[in-house]
Amino acid sequence: MNWISLESAEQLDGIKQQQGYSIIFKHSIRCSISLMAKRRFEMDRDNLPDNLPLYFLDIINRRELSNQIAQDFQVHHQSPQLLLIKDGECILDQSHSSISLEEALAELS
Repeated sequence: MNWISLESAEQLDGIKQQQGYSIIFKHSIRCSISLMAKRRFEMDRDNLPDNLPLYFLDIINRRELSNQIAQDFQVHHQSPQLLLIKDGECILDQSHSSISLEEALAELS
């Protein structure tokens, strides 16, 4: 899976300016639920469009950026969490066992 490591506020600003779709996956390396959600998501990677940017946020090392995401996209901070962004707006917010690539893909059509 070609994750783009989300490490700066400038990258987040770029996501907010992008046209089209992107995904932000917030992950905690200390959480077994987060690890399971990430594995499930990655198992379905063949169903993802090739041109869909996939951003990966390590919330342990980038907590301030995670808080900024919550504020900018008006979602509660959670981990694991998947945000589907379209034209700079969050159109789908999933967390924990509710993370579903199938549901996210349905939003793309």
